[in-house]
This record gives sequence, C-alpha cells and structure tokens, in this order.
Amino acid sequence: MRAVLTWRDKVEQCIYDLAFKPDGTQLILAAGNRLLVYDTSDGTLLQPLKGHKDTVYCVAYAKDGKRFASGSADKSVIIWTSKLEGILKYTHNDSIQSVSYNPVTHQLASCSSSDFGLWSPEQKSVPKYKSSSKITCCGWTNDGQYLALGMFNGVISIRNKNGEEKVKIERPGGSLSPIWSICWSPSREDHNDVLAVADWGQKLSFYQLSGKQIMRERSLNFDPCCVSYFTKGEYILLGGSDKQVSLFTKDGVRLGTVGEQNSWVWTCKVKPDSNYVVVGCQDGTISFYQLIFSTVHGLYKDRYAYRDSMTDVIVQHLITEQKVRIKCKELVKKIAIYKNRLAIQLPEKILIYELCSSDSSDMHYRVKEKMVKKFECNLLVVCSNHIILCQEKRLQCLSFSGVKEREWQMESLIRYIKVIGGPPGREGLLVGLKNGQILKIFVDNLFAIVLLKQATAVRCLDMSASRNKLAVVDENDTCLVYDIHTKELLFQESNANSVAWNTQCEDMLCFSGGGYLNIKASTFPVHQQKLQGFVVGYNGSKIFCLHVFSMSAVEVPQSAPMYQYLDRKMFKEAYQIACLGVTDTDWRELAMEALEGLEFETAKKAFTRVQDLRYLELINSIEERKKRGETNNDLFLADVFSYQGKFHEAAKLYKRSGHENLALDMYTDLRMFEYAKDFLGSGDPKETKMLITKQADWARNINEPKAAVEMYISAGEHVKAIELSGDHGWVDMLIDIARKLDKAEREPLLMCAHYFKKLDNPGYAAETYLKMGDLKSLVQLHVETQCWDEAFALSEKHPEFKDDIYVPYARWLAENDRFEEAQKAFHKAGRQREAVKVLEQLTHNAVVESRFNDAAYYYWMLSMQCLEIAQDPAQQDLMVGKFHHFQHLAELYHGYHAIQRYTEEPFSFHLPETLFNISRFLLHSLTKDTPLGISKVNTLFTLAKQSKALGAYKLARHAYDKLQGLKVPARFQKSIELGSLTIRSKPFHDSEELVPLCYRCSTNNPLLNNLGTVCINCRQPFVFSASSYEVLHLVEFYLEEGITDEEAVSLIDLEAPRHKRESKWQETTGSNSQTLRLEETQESMGDDDPFTAKLSFEQGGSEFVPIVVSRSVLRSMSRRDVLIKRWPPPLQWQYFRSLLPDAPITMCPSCFQMFHSEDYELLVLQHTCCPYCRRRIDDAGP
Repeated sequence: MRAVLTWRDKVEQCIYDLAFKPDGTQLILAAGNRLLVYDTSDGTLLQPLKGHKDTVYCVAYAKDGKRFASGSADKSVIIWTSKLEGILKYTHNDSIQSVSYNPVTHQLASCSSSDFGLWSPEQKSVPKYKSSSKITCCGWTNDGQYLALGMFNGVISIRNKNGEEKVKIERPGGSLSPIWSICWSPSREDHNDVLAVADWGQKLSFYQLSGKQIMRERSLNFDPCCVSYFTKGEYILLGGSDKQVSLFTKDGVRLGTVGEQNSWVWTCKVKPDSNYVVVGCQDGTISFYQLIFSTVHGLYKDRYAYRDSMTDVIVQHLITEQKVRIKCKELVKKIAIYKNRLAIQLPEKILIYELCSSDSSDMHYRVKEKMVKKFECNLLVVCSNHIILCQEKRLQCLSFSGVKEREWQMESLIRYIKVIGGPPGREGLLVGLKNGQILKIFVDNLFAIVLLKQATAVRCLDMSASRNKLAVVDENDTCLVYDIHTKELLFQESNANSVAWNTQCEDMLCFSGGGYLNIKASTFPVHQQKLQGFVVGYNGSKIFCLHVFSMSAVEVPQSAPMYQYLDRKMFKEAYQIACLGVTDTDWRELAMEALEGLEFETAKKAFTRVQDLRYLELINSIEERKKRGETNNDLFLADVFSYQGKFHEAAKLYKRSGHENLALDMYTDLRMFEYAKDFLGSGDPKETKMLITKQADWARNINEPKAAVEMYISAGEHVKAIELSGDHGWVDMLIDIARKLDKAEREPLLMCAHYFKKLDNPGYAAETYLKMGDLKSLVQLHVETQCWDEAFALSEKHPEFKDDIYVPYARWLAENDRFEEAQKAFHKAGRQREAVKVLEQLTHNAVVESRFNDAAYYYWMLSMQCLEIAQDPAQQDLMVGKFHHFQHLAELYHGYHAIQRYTEEPFSFHLPETLFNISRFLLHSLTKDTPLGISKVNTLFTLAKQSKALGAYKLARHAYDKLQGLKVPARFQKSIELGSLTIRSKPFHDSEELVPLCYRCSTNNPLLNNLGTVCINCRQPFVFSASSYEVLHLVEFYLEEGITDEEAVSLIDLEAPRHKRESKWQETTGSNSQTLRLEETQESMGDDDPFTAKLSFEQGGSEFVPIVVSRSVLRSMSRRDVLIKRWPPPLQWQYFRSLLPDAPITMCPSCFQMFHSEDYELLVLQHTCCPYCRRRIDDAGP
C-alpha cells in the first residue's frame, strides 16, 4: 500500500473537522470561524461560507446530500443546503463539540459541552438533553436507531432516537482516558453493529451495541484525534498527535502510514466509495491522498494465491473455482506458490505452507516451516525445498530453515523471475533483467546460464512447454518470441503487457495489452478479442487473467487459430488446436475441411467428437474402398460433396471421374429430377425413361399416386402403373391402361385382369382375358365369380374346358348342400370317381337319416354310373356286377320306404294291398344279407298286420311266428303279442283272391314263395309294378341267335296283320232293357298267336327255360304289346310281352320301371316326375 498525494492546500486556521458530500464531489472543511468548500477532483476552493462568529468545531453532511450542518464555539448550529445556503440556525448553552446526521431519518444530533439536541426538519423546536460530562464526539448506527455519545470522562452513552440512554459503556481509564473520537462500522458483512472507540488513553477498542467489548484492544502510542471507516468498513483511518494518518484493518492491525504531516492531525476522512483520503491538520494543511493497494499474489499453473484485506491470503483453484482463506493477522508483504508449496512473507517472518495431500484438487494447507526473520526483498519465489529472495541485482537461495545456500549476483536489476519446474531441489528459474538479459538458473547450480540478450528491458517472460521457444515482453510493450537454441527472433507483436505460452500446445501463445487479448498460433496473424487485465497463464482453452485484484479463468474458444491452420490445409495442427477447446460448430467445420482435403484420419477424429455417425460411415466406406485399391480422389471427393449437400459440385466430379450414373443416382435419390434432366441433356432415351420412372417412384412415395401413375405410363412402366392404380382402386385408370395395351403384352394385361377381379369388376376382367385370347383364365374367372351360365355357354363352344367348369361347379353345389346337382355335375364333367363318391356319401347319409326314398334314388343313380363305367372293357365285369347290386338295393329301399312310413308315422299313405305286396316282395328279396337301415321286424310286422286285414291268415300266423324269434322294439311288443293271440282264432288258410298268378304258365303261386320272386312252376321271374308291387301281366322273352335289337324292333314295328276274329256278341233290345250276350264255340276259343303258343310249359321242371322268339313271332307281335328295356352297352336289351293288352302298362324311359298306367299317371301328377328315378315329365328320354 502506498499513498500518492493528489493535491494539497493550506489555510491559516486549524482544521478541526471535515465532511464529504455523499456523492464525493464536494469537501466541507471547518477552518476557523468559516466553512471552506472544495472541489475534490483538483482541490479548488469553491466558496468560503461565513455564518459563525467563533471557531467552527464540527461539520456533518446528511446522507441524502440535501443538507449539511456546522457547529461552532459560538454555541450555534447552522443548517446549510447543498447549494451552500444557510436555512436554519439554533443554539445551545455551550459551545458545539460534535454534529451527526441520522443516516435514515436525517435527524440531526448536535452535542455541546453540557447537553445534546435532536433536530428534525418537521419539528419547530429542538428538544435538548442534559449530559453529565462534556460530549466530545457522536455517531448514529447504520439503521439510525441509536446514537452513541463519547464523553470526556471516558464514558460512552448509547441513546435511542428519543434521547433515552439504553447502554452505558465505562472505559477502564475513566476521566484519564477521555473519549476523543468514535465511529460505527458501515460494513454489511458484520451481523452486529461495531463501534470503534479512540481515547486519549492511547487505545483503540471495539464494542458491540450491547456494550460488549470485542476483539483485542490495540495500543496506539499517541493521542488519537479522529477515527473513521472506509465506505465498506474494510479499513480504519486514525490520526492524532503522531502527526500522521495510519491505516488499520477493521480488526485494528496497523498496516502502514497514509501521509506524514508537520502538526497534529485533527481530522481525516475517506471519500465515499473510493480509496481517496483527506487529512486536516493543526497548522491548517489540507492533504488529499490516493491510496494504491498493490497486488500481492503468486501463480503456478492452476493455483492462484493473492492477498485479501491486507492480512489474509486466499488460494484459488482456477479450474474448480474452489477457494481457501488463510488468516495471517498481520500485513502480508509477499506471496509465492509452487506446486504443493505456499510461502507468505509477513513483516517479521516467512511462513511456508504445504498441501495436506497429493490430490490435485486438494485445497487444505498446513504450516510446514516458519522462518522467523525479517527479510527485505523485491520478489519472493518458493521451490520444493527452497526460498528465493530477489534483492535488486542479487538472488539468494535459502533453505526452509533460513540457511543461505547459494547467491547469484546479476549485472542489472532483476525485473522478472519465474520457476519453470524441475526435480525437487533442482528447479529451474527464468530470470529477466533490466538490461535485456534473460538467464536460466538452476537452484543447485551456482552458475547462471544466459539464454539471450536483447536491447530492451524485460517486463515479462515465459517459456514454451517444450523449452524451445521464449516469449518476452519488454518495456516498450513489445512481445518478442525467440528460438532458444538459435537465438533467432521468430516474430514480434506490439501492445503487450504480459505473455503466456499454452501449456498444452507448443505453437500457441497469448498476450494482453491495451484492453485486448491476443492469441497467436505459429506464425499466423494475431487473433484479437476484448479482455481487461493481464494474462498470467494459458492452459488449453482457459486463459488465466488478472484484472485489478481478481483472478479469473476465461474460457476462450481456440477457433481463430484453428481456422488459420485450416486455411493452410494444416489439418493435424488444426486438430491439435481444436483439442484445446473449440465449439461444436468449429469441430464440425474442422471435420468438413479435413474431409474435403481427404485427410480422413483427422476428419474421423473430428466427426467422432461431434458424434456424426453418418459421416463416420462415409469415411469408413471410403477407407474400405481405398484398401480395395481405389485411387480416384475425384470420386471420393464427389461422395464427400454429395454428403455435404454440394450436389452440383459432386455431379461435376462424378462426371469428371467417368461415373455419370452416380450423379444421376444422386439427383434421383434427392428427387432433383429437373437437375437430373439438365445433367442428361439430350442423352440416351433409356436414361430419360429411367429418370421418369424414378420420378414416378418418388411421387408414389410422397403420396402423389395419381401423378406417379401418369409418369409410369409415360415412361412405359405399365406394370407399376397398373400396380399403383390397382392398390388405390382406380378402376377407370386400369380400364384406360388395359384398352391401350397391345394384346401381346400379356403380363400387364394379366395384372389388369387380376386387379379387376380384386376390385369386383369381373366384366372388365373378362374383357381383358378375351383381348388376350386367354380362354382358360376366362373360364377360371367365370368359375371364381360363379357366373355359371357364362361358363356353360363357353364350355359349349369349347368342350375342352368342360372339366374346368363342371368340377368347380359340382364342388360349389356340394358346398352349398346341393349334392344331387353336384353329383350330376361331376358326372357331366367325367369325374366319375368324384360323382360316385358324392353319391355314396349321399346314399349313406340318406339311409342313416331314414330317407329310404332318397337312398333308393341314389342307389339307382349309382347303378347307372356303374353302367356307364362298365363301357370300359377293363372294368366291365366288376361294374356290371355292381350295377345289378345297386339296382337291387334301389328296388329294396324304394319298397322299404313305404314300410318305414307305415311303421313310424301315425297315418298310412298306401293301400293295405300295396303294403301287403311290398312286405312280401321284401321278404322274398331279403333271402341273404339285410341291407343297412332295412328292418325285418318292421317288414314282418307290416306283413302280419296287412295279411290279417286282407284275410291271409296263414301268412299272418307265419309272420307272427317269425317275429317271435326276433328282437322286437318295445313299442311293437304289445301289438305283436296281441296279434299272435288273435290270429289263432282265424282259419289256417289264405284268401284265394290274394294268391299271385304266373302269366306264363298260369300257375297260382303261394303267398310265401321259397324260391323268391319267380314262379314255382316255370321259374319265370315275376315283373312287379314299381308302385303297387303287384305281379304285372308281362312275360320276358329273348331273341333267337342272330337277331339284333335293331332288327327285332323293326320286325315288331312291322305289325303283320292277323286274322280278324268275328264278334260273337249278340245284342237284344227290349222295351226297358238292352242285353249283350256272348256266343262262343269251342273252336272259337283257340288262339292263332304264335307267342301264346310259346308259353306252353311242362310243369315240374326245375330249370328256367326262357322264351326265345324267332323273326316270324316278332313279326306277329304288336308294337303296343311289347315293352323294351333299352339298356346301354354292355347290357342286353330286355323284351317284355303284355298278355293283357287291354290293361295298359307304362314303363319309365329312364329307369325302365313298370307301372300300371293309371298308377303312373297319378304319381306323375303328384310328384311331377317319375316316382322311382325322379325324371321330370318334361325331360327327354335317355
């Protein structure tokens, strides 16, 4: 700390008091009986103020700057305005010793020898309060609540705003230690109000508002006349009989002298919010000083130690921003720091501290050594085991115990010294002298090494990290950089006050000066940015800057030097700079520049830093290609440009390297189709077509399908156009495309048809298939859409598709439970196996479900299909056998249908004679196995009931006997038992009317025939009616060998005339009656029919002898008497002769079943079809 006199003035009278205007612009002095007003900036006397008649002892300015007050020996107090006008005057009974304004309420306390008054602007009168002793000084607390009065008897009285005493402090010296000056601390850091008290017992003491003394009482060795605090309360000024002003800490530690005077100092004050001090003396001298607090500090890498409040040392870690305070309680004169050592020089000793641990972030220091000795030095340096003292031209090396080990004498004054590292006990020092010499000294070496000598004095020095370069700032503010080995001046820069090399980069340094920070990389131009203060360190991207009293670490992006390297394509060096600290944008720029310069290693590192995977993949792919032997840098650079969005440059490079296709791919991938077309120019039409296709692909991807379809069509990509139209259901567009396409373009046409089907437009699909001539697909379309009529019409024109139509049709019918139609369709399609399979399943189902009528029908159909299959010679025998078997089953089930209805249903639909005949027919037919579903019990039960009803008692009894041996259902049990009993009351014979007659041999056959359905005499098979099951008057005959069916039919059709017999009927008419009488002789009974002659048969033959007719017999037959079953091959036709031509018989032309004509007509009317084969009456014959 040093005091610099700013201005001085001298008046004739003693200056007892002074006061600053709160803004610091004016100074009011009490000099004699006048007030003198000075301009503080230059000491100009602005105006003397006259108003008092006697010596002015005190003056005070209000905190708001509007008024000030003066008190005089003339017992009056005058209130003045800031415009230097007196506005009020009031008096006391004694001379005024002290005045003080309340800092909050602006109440004025005026103290005289015997009392004190409290004046307020709003009050007319001034209340006064008596005092027990002479009041020498007064002062308000910061909050304006209390007023402290210092008295001549050594007592301090603390009063409230109403003048009431709250605290009384009695000093130990009493009246021997008059209180001459008091001052409240303005510090806001203290939680309690602190009162500094100076008495003429030559003591400085401190009290709290409560009256409690705090801190140590300080002896002064002079009589103090004035005490005052700095604006923030950090320091205390004290003046008195020692003819000087001393500076103390707020704890009372003396720091030094502000200014020595020639007489007593009666008053001294600090200019508000500044380091200016004004001093008023006994001899009338007014001195205005500026206090300069020199910076005492030390720096090593990231640790900075500096003095605070003159007696404390704060160590700051510049990276972590941690701080630790070391209280020395004495004036700190010098500080040095190195690695884990800290040296603090106090007035009488040097303290050596060390870190408690080796942790780089540890901030706990402990005392290692105390060197209790007074040292005088200009500079202090600490090493691991030594202290270096700099005294003008001499350097002394002392151990921590205070022993001088080594000394170096320099040629000139030492201006700068710095430890540059080294092993413990062997550290190196860099020393700069006033004569321009720069030396390197090792602590353990007596000889200094001269690095170089320049013409100008050294102000600041630093050596680069590799010890190859030296930066010097000289007294002309020039920064000079030398190569240490060659002593060559590499470059120099002006406007420098300090310099520092980057500890992480050899070629970077920074220097400050003129409010700017300058960063220089290599030999590039300097990059400037604004920065106040001195550069003291440079680590990576952090610059350590000292501004006034504070050290800060400024994060400086190293962008400028990085770009300087980039401009010269020095990518590796630029990367090293970037590693020190640049923004993400700078990293990306470095990566891009390196990539464009094909410096892939640097680019990869930079892109890794910004985590850009896309470019990393590009670099990897390029490196892979280089490994495979690719060397075309233009191609690599084109890829880079395309990634960067420089598409036109990329296209040019692609073209230059002979890869136009890559340029086209790039443009099309980017949807820059217009650029692609421009790039192509009037090139290959194929390329243009491909371009349009890609453009259409893009339109499709961005949900512009209609535009895409149009582009596809223009590019001739009909398949894609069709696909897109079909996916969006645009039938109209599909129709246009299909009609424009040539019929040879099968694939797109097929796709059109596919989409027409999918979109439920089979008509357009059919049109498309016809255009192609694809009849097979057309058939499939009709089948899929179940347009069977169109399909059948097509099959008529093209029989080769019969299978393709009827098989699916049959399956469709089967799926829709139309099995009979399905069977017919299978049959029609020639799929006999499927047809038979369906029929067998239908038959089985019908039997299981007791639909015996349907079962008979299905078995008949099965037999007919077997007959059809039998036309194949390889299967003839098997199929013919099956035919007869199925025909037999069909007849059985047809008859059993009536029995089942009779036994199961409450009402019968058949005549008793019919049921009687059916049951007999079934019993005669069921000689061996009984087919599934046919019940012998039901048949015998029906036979028994109907026999009894019709008078065939013997047969009924036989039926009941048979039933006794069978398992009878419970529902028939009672009826059968009753019938068995009641039948015994009937005669043991059958009615003659029921006995069947053989029309060949005229033999009456028993009702129960052991031979079955043949005559017991002639063995001629009976022919039954398919409705009433009566024996029909038909006799089967066979043709002589050599007569074909066609010849036989033609012979029968001839109908040769026979001799006409005369009528033997005689008619007699009377008055009331008409009589018809037959007159017939034995001769006339004879018949001349050749067929009738063939019927003669000798009884008793066990072999059946068929009737064989010749041509003459055939010629004699009438066409209406002959019924022919015209079976298809391989079966023979069957011929039947009716022996009762007047009783007509009808044969179904389809199933060849015989009926009485009347019965047949009735059944056809009921069912509109044949009751057996279900052939409709309007259908043509077989």
